[in-house]
Amino acid sequence: MRIYNTLTGKKQDFIPLEQGKVKMYACGITVSGEAHIGHAYQALIYDIIRKYLEKIGYDVTYARNYTDVDDKIIAKSNETGIPADVYAKMMIENIDKEMARLKVDEPNLWLKATQSIEEIIEFVQTLINKGHAYPTEKGDVYFSVESFPSYGKLSHRNLEDAMNGVRIDNDEMKKNPLDFALWKSAKEGEISWASPWGEGRPGWHIECSTMNKKAFGEQIDIHGGGRDLIFPHHENEIAQTEALTGKQFASYWIHNGLIKVNGQKMSKSLGNSLFLKDLLDEYSPETIKFALLQTNYRGDINVTENLFPDADAHLYEFYKVLSAVEEKFGKLDGENEQIDKSFNSAMDDDFNTALAISNLFGLFKGLKAKLNANDESAKADANQIKNTYSLIGLFTSDAKKFINYYEQKNKGEEIPKEVLDLANQRVVARQNKDWALSDKLRDEIAGLGYVIKDSKDGYSLSKK
Repeated sequence: MRIYNTLTGKKQDFIPLEQGKVKMYACGITVSGEAHIGHAYQALIYDIIRKYLEKIGYDVTYARNYTDVDDKIIAKSNETGIPADVYAKMMIENIDKEMARLKVDEPNLWLKATQSIEEIIEFVQTLINKGHAYPTEKGDVYFSVESFPSYGKLSHRNLEDAMNGVRIDNDEMKKNPLDFALWKSAKEGEISWASPWGEGRPGWHIECSTMNKKAFGEQIDIHGGGRDLIFPHHENEIAQTEALTGKQFASYWIHNGLIKVNGQKMSKSLGNSLFLKDLLDEYSPETIKFALLQTNYRGDINVTENLFPDADAHLYEFYKVLSAVEEKFGKLDGENEQIDKSFNSAMDDDFNTALAISNLFGLFKGLKAKLNANDESAKADANQIKNTYSLIGLFTSDAKKFINYYEQKNKGEEIPKEVLDLANQRVVARQNKDWALSDKLRDEIAGLGYVIKDSKDGYSLSKK
């Protein structure tokens, strides 16, 4: 199995620190608001990676964290009037509920920053003792970036590039603008803890390093997170951890891509956040997973208006085939090792769910052919597809239930004559190979709230 390692910038054979065992940590959610699709995607990816490592024989200990104290949470506390710890607890309960609806499994270890304050203070004091950190008169403690010569090795930046590439918090008591906070002195009314430097709270970066050390010791195999965390968060994690231990922190750094909405980065300021609750109210968990996993985890996902309806329609067609096989040949059973080997081959290449899903179209084409030929081996193929692809959360539903879900969702009002006329004009345009007109008519149909799907029999229309 090969994994793309951000640290080296290439795919590498996976060799764990201890034979047969994997220590894996993924940065979780800062609970300053409800879970959005980006949170869901990140949780889904690392859940799948954990499950695949277990499938191929590793004993995996997988930890995720909740950042339950930071600037954003304190700002929300001030805005809502709810104490920061109460607000964080409330958000964690809400997020856990939505992740359960998405059917993302719990990690082996849930870690929370507020449960590791004593260890964080000890970690910071040791860095001060080693000359890698310094307290200020205000009661803040900063990590000295210049004390760690290999700073920038994860993001492949030198110090000058780093200075230009990030917004610097210019505290006049910093020795270097790039130095980052390990401990922040408390402002009036903020949640805080007693420390040797006065009342305060941990900086964001030190939380993950301390929780890792508390859970796993000095070294781990895999550290994951979103690509937006490479710099400065993960860069700073490496600096403070390796400055403390003198050992390589993580062997493999894995980063998933980001979510874009119609080509724009998803953000609160743009008002284009897609909340997980809203998606789950409209689509099945399998539909959301199918849509997201069609892209290799390292790539960005562009959410367009057709992404989830298309995924819904594909799964509907697949489930109709599974249902037809069961109706014709009886309860699904049997194995087809080649289907499983093909899936494993895709996943062994840097967890390539995109390739695994693209293989489904050929597999279901073969299933249809076997159905038409009255070939009973279709039963074993269908059963293997269900068993194999359940690892990434697909085909876990009862076929008839999914079919009913889709048909109920897409029934309703009669398709307007205007839409049907445009669809029929498009058929003529395609027959004349006038692709520009065909695309224009498709866009006009979409503008009226419908999705058109081409097939060998013509087309189908469904409401968005």
